Amino acid sequence: MTESPKPDTAGGPPARKRTPRHATVTAVRRLTPHMVRVTVAGPELAALDPGAHTDAYVKLVLGELADGRPLLRTYTVRAVRDVAGTVEWDLDFVVHGDAGVGGPWADRVRPGEAVTFMGPGGDYAPDPTAPWHLLIGDDSALPAIAAAAERLPAGAVVHAFVEVHGPEDEQAIDSPADLRLAWVHRGSGTLEEAVRAAHAAGSFPAQAPQVFLHGEAGCVRDLRRWVRTELGVPRELLSASGYWRRGTDDEGWRAAKRDWVAAVELDDAALVTG
Repeated sequence: MTESPKPDTAGGPPARKRTPRHATVTAVRRLTPHMVRVTVAGPELAALDPGAHTDAYVKLVLGELADGRPLLRTYTVRAVRDVAGTVEWDLDFVVHGDAGVGGPWADRVRPGEAVTFMGPGGDYAPDPTAPWHLLIGDDSALPAIAAAAERLPAGAVVHAFVEVHGPEDEQAIDSPADLRLAWVHRGSGTLEEAVRAAHAAGSFPAQAPQVFLHGEAGCVRDLRRWVRTELGVPRELLSASGYWRRGTDDEGWRAAKRDWVAAVELDDAALVTG
């Protein structure tokens, strides 16, 4: 994910005190023109367990705010591995030139540099017994979508829709599941149009799926209403959150996230009373 407040940062209980953790950058690799992978390692990682969540995340400390609080940005732990006794984590960053905080940091960081982070945390894990899976998001959610698809076993049915800048930003996702992956290129349609078209064409199974829906806040809210009403997805089978909002910087979106969560609650209330 990229520069994205998690669902528990708004509309929930006060955040618990976090313990700073430390690691060292061991590798930096550009996966596509707009995605950079930063690999970190260190003794502290061996004692941390991202758990079963495929959207496991850490909050990187990338500076300091004017009031002295740490400047935090949230990123998905894309992969965890043990290499000859050394635990490594991959963190993927969406990069759009100088925009934002995390992208430019990932563009300039080099192996050997120290990083400080909080976490890990997580909210979603695909249930291998679900009738089928619907994964929807833009490039900010691509690391979690790919991790979920790779985690699902053979025989699981997965429909995934991912919006990226263009064909050059598509990534190979190696999944043992029956994965039907649709890429949506910016300027050539929207995620909502792609998902609705697939449904209208009869591409989806009849049962309600387990859904992972994350990305731009306006798109997420619209599609969230749609999957609840058209696909009959109950809340317990739905993981949905706005990672960012078009036209608003990250600090502005963090300030507005509580209102977004309240609006989503009203959407659900309307389903009950409608």
